[in-house]
Amino acid sequence: MIFYLHGFRSSPDSLKARQLKGALQERGLEDRWWCEPLPPSPLAAIQLVESVLESGSSRPLLVGSSLGGYYATYLSERHGAPAILINPAARAFDALAPWVGPHHNLYTGEDFELTQQHIEELRALWVPHLQHPERFWLMVETGDEVIDAKEAIARYQGSRQTIIDGGDHSFQHFTDFIDEIIEAELYSSATPFKI
Repeated sequence: MIFYLHGFRSSPDSLKARQLKGALQERGLEDRWWCEPLPPSPLAAIQLVESVLESGSSRPLLVGSSLGGYYATYLSERHGAPAILINPAARAFDALAPWVGPHHNLYTGEDFELTQQHIEELRALWVPHLQHPERFWLMVETGDEVIDAKEAIARYQGSRQTIIDGGDHSFQHFTDFIDEIIEAELYSSATPFKI
């Protein structure tokens, strides 16, 4: 099952989530999709995903975008699941620290507050050393205006890496990889990625 973890101020209505969900539906695989709105609290977001992970019998494939990539890293190391990281926030607690305050969800219109407590929750999810870099597939575009691509590339050394010059934080080339993502889910193992 694909667990899609959206980013900060995003939702299951984001373009990448809709594209991947649509591709699964076209193949009659909609039952292999999970994507729910993640709460602003990182701890609550992780608890939500883990409650579903721990109740499932099939091996999950985590797909995380931006902040969702940070969550996917923690969950992969904790649960032994492979993870695809799309322009991930490698150190989300540092990236989001300047953004403490009120925010507006870009898709739902919901207003919410990013608090210092949330930053501390992010810090508590930090995995200082990846025990299994082979479980990750990093996708970055070097033109990302939000996340430092070089930081992500260094963080996920030893992982499969797809590095594309240009682009932006939305990861413009996402549709080029949808078939391979679905194939990784269908034939999932602890390390489904060819490096």
